[in-house]
Amino acid sequence: MAAVGSAVGLGNVWRFPFVCYKNGGGAFLIPYFVALFTAGIPLMILEFSVGHMLRGPPPECFKKIGKKLEWIGWWTTLIPFIVASYYVVVMAWCFSYMIYSVDLRWGADAGNFFLNTFLGATTGPFVIGGFRIPVILGLLAIWTSIFLILYKGVKRIGKVVAITVPLPTILLIILTVRGLTLPGAMQGVSYYLTPDFSKLLHGDVWLAAYAQVFFSLSLAQGILITYASFLKKKSDITNNAFIASLADAGTSFLAGFTVFSVVGYLALSKGLGIENLGIAGPYLTFITYPTAISLLPFAASIFGIMFYIALLTFGIDSSFSMIEPITVGINTKWRISKTKSTAIICMLGFFASLIFTTGSGLHWLDIVDHFIANFGLVLVGLTECIVFGYLYKLYRLREHANAVSDIRIGRWWDILIRFIVPVVLIILLIASLFENLTTTYMGYPAWAIIAGGVIPLLAILIISIILMQKRGK
Repeated sequence: MAAVGSAVGLGNVWRFPFVCYKNGGGAFLIPYFVALFTAGIPLMILEFSVGHMLRGPPPECFKKIGKKLEWIGWWTTLIPFIVASYYVVVMAWCFSYMIYSVDLRWGADAGNFFLNTFLGATTGPFVIGGFRIPVILGLLAIWTSIFLILYKGVKRIGKVVAITVPLPTILLIILTVRGLTLPGAMQGVSYYLTPDFSKLLHGDVWLAAYAQVFFSLSLAQGILITYASFLKKKSDITNNAFIASLADAGTSFLAGFTVFSVVGYLALSKGLGIENLGIAGPYLTFITYPTAISLLPFAASIFGIMFYIALLTFGIDSSFSMIEPITVGINTKWRISKTKSTAIICMLGFFASLIFTTGSGLHWLDIVDHFIANFGLVLVGLTECIVFGYLYKLYRLREHANAVSDIRIGRWWDILIRFIVPVVLIILLIASLFENLTTTYMGYPAWAIIAGGVIPLLAILIISIILMQKRGK
């Protein structure tokens, strides 16, 4: 259940819709489902098997394969820490919108309210602006909640997830039904489901699809390895992987109907084409969901409060799973108490999140998310395939998974991990890197790309090597 909670989160209801919209709607769905079955599920089985068989956090697991590989384990745990630094800010937005739902404060123009009134968004990443107090207060509340849950450990997490996973899905279904009844909704749904095959020729669309699968399933982040290390010895690995992956994909697909039905409504009401709305960014769902809530026939405020509470529960499941691997890794190597290590990581996370609470925070969030997901996560996934496919006896992991699972995997899984997934990821990384060098991402200045994309990726790589060299206790 913890794996389902980690996989199903804001990555489905917040990130998937805007990435899908940015990459052509229906054109994105094809590479997304290809990525799910060729990389998502196989890599989830791999990570479950590694954690379940080697019994430890990522640094410890990689160290057992080879002492000089420990840094890869730290690398996998530091990337989700960077993700958490902005992911929690999105949760802070949800926290504020839960309060704003009381009087539907966003009014008739949800986009203007979010960008200008709420965020005070500036014109670029280097036009910092002031700190947004409502966002900071929400941020403080979220990081405090993560600490209070985490220091109790993984067993407590399972109990929290059992309560928090079903509620958001139920409310999302209700909102989807309402969205589909709006004027223009079918125009939006058509954009969502009808592929523009010409966009499939762009490598960045395919890389974005693989990155979304990695982000949403919590792959290449040390999360699943950590959770699997706590599973009972007879836990069904393959079955859990299929259930978590399909539940995640189903939630994303459902959220797409919710968002794109409202996008169609907005396009009709503004007299614009869907591609010309100018809302293809991390703020998309903070325009579409509030709009749909305002258009509910009755009890809109009550539903709005419940919906944003539900989004918070979606987010909290994933956010503490991003912090758990690094705290477990620190505990294992240096024997620091759970409470102390969790407090330190949460405090560092809070301060790292502050840049995203400024007027330019939306720009920085967009840049960091793009490069960490599209390059950081995909690079880690590629590294895992190489390490376990060539430096470790992959068949042992397959045999271990089959020994405890009802669904048995064959040699096709070995072929995917050793050959197909690595080759595909290498091609996509090279193609996307070329496109990013020739065309700056979203027109941002080169220095912004370096500061928000290149530097964080290099920093966590260097810190990972330093942590490996530090002696444990």
